Amino acid sequence: MTHIDTVSLRLLINGQWIEGSGKELESSSPANPSTVVAAGGTATEADVRTAMAAARAAAADWAATPMAERGSYLARAAGIIINNADAWGHELAREEGKTAVEGKGEVLRAAQILNYYAAEGDRLAGEVFSSPRRGETIMVTRKPLGVVGVITPFNFPIAIPAWKIAPALVFGNTVVWKPASTVPLLAMRLAQALVEAGLPQGVLNLVIGSGTLGNEIVNHPDLDGLTFTGSTGVGRKLAATAAGLGVPIQAEMGGKNASVVLDDADLELAVEQVLFGAFRSTGQKCTATSRLIVQEGIADAFMARLHERLTEWKTGEPTDPSVQMGPVVSVSAAQEIRAGIAASIAAGATVRFEGDVAGLGDAFVAPTVLELPNGENNAWREEFFGPVLAVRRVTTTQDAFAAANDSEYGLSCALFTQDLSKALAAMERIDVGILHVNSESAGADPHVPFGGAKKSGYGPKEQGGAAKEFFTHTTTVYLRGA
Repeated sequence: MTHIDTVSLRLLINGQWIEGSGKELESSSPANPSTVVAAGGTATEADVRTAMAAARAAAADWAATPMAERGSYLARAAGIIINNADAWGHELAREEGKTAVEGKGEVLRAAQILNYYAAEGDRLAGEVFSSPRRGETIMVTRKPLGVVGVITPFNFPIAIPAWKIAPALVFGNTVVWKPASTVPLLAMRLAQALVEAGLPQGVLNLVIGSGTLGNEIVNHPDLDGLTFTGSTGVGRKLAATAAGLGVPIQAEMGGKNASVVLDDADLELAVEQVLFGAFRSTGQKCTATSRLIVQEGIADAFMARLHERLTEWKTGEPTDPSVQMGPVVSVSAAQEIRAGIAASIAAGATVRFEGDVAGLGDAFVAPTVLELPNGENNAWREEFFGPVLAVRRVTTTQDAFAAANDSEYGLSCALFTQDLSKALAAMERIDVGILHVNSESAGADPHVPFGGAKKSGYGPKEQGGAAKEFFTHTTTVYLRGA
């Protein structure tokens, strides 16, 4: 193992950076597994309990802090993040595997999210209703939940935590956060920015370690709410546990997102956006395009142009500025993706494109396009979470919409058409939480709701004004003078 420039991992508990007393964790670069990016001791269950106690002790004072003041910490942290965007983006690329350009972009997106919520004190804080009784006014005010658990995935190691932690904090909650153990360094960087911004002790607590720490958080009696992004299996288990304990939960889970290309689509635009949606971030986005539904009249031309673009798509070391796609997050993830591809081919899929990753390392998966026959195929149903695009051809617009809905998931969909009536019909008929018309399926802005339909999500949506629906509860006040 190469330990040059290895960062020492620390936990943040009650405002103090401490060494974890649990098992040693080494975060290695998936592109160069011999390179250790960060290393240190993990948290124990006792550490989680200490963190929960710290969050509880800080909760009352933090809730009583004016929202504008709470937002000021976020604004200062955003400035710190922006100042470190180049360095932290490079670290993100080394640790998680997306390209350095995408890594810097994600770091800046985290700052954008913090800045958005920093201004929450200037927005609507409650509602006033008319009363049917003389001399009375009815008001609806909001209060924080209290102590919120935050459990985040590997694929956006600073942006997803930011869009959970920023609203949790600005709405007056304290936080105990467990990031994915594969990307602890960027978690530490976000926490570092907030600490440097002067966040009071105990308001944010960071515990790094295995998934079992999540169980300790969700079962802790001081937990008042839990927000989770990750796999469907883990999300459902956490939701079941939380429901049994009466704890509100917000869970963003799986996706098997479709791009629908109709006969009248702008071919060049559609090819470019499908390419970006399927293969940027090595396909490791919950909103990535993993299914392509293309109408027969444009299918041959589309597939030929996609093949041409993919031959120019460079896969390699993610910190190389000429590279467009890096490895997946780990060798084990790559093995699972390759097994899924093999199973799809065995079930009748035809390989329409397979890139060259020879000599790049075991965590690299070639960008792959599979055309599927009629009938069931695992590539149509299963979320590979990698650079794999499953293609089906359809005859009519109605067939295309039906194929888009043919999934238990309903997170995101992209539609390519120049016909306004078809776009309006898609808004009515395609059952997803996010619909893009003439843009890639991936992408979300901080000021609008984010989340899925069907089995892609559980609980209130994230981001924008929707965030307050989860991170606060309402009090209806009947106000009348004596």
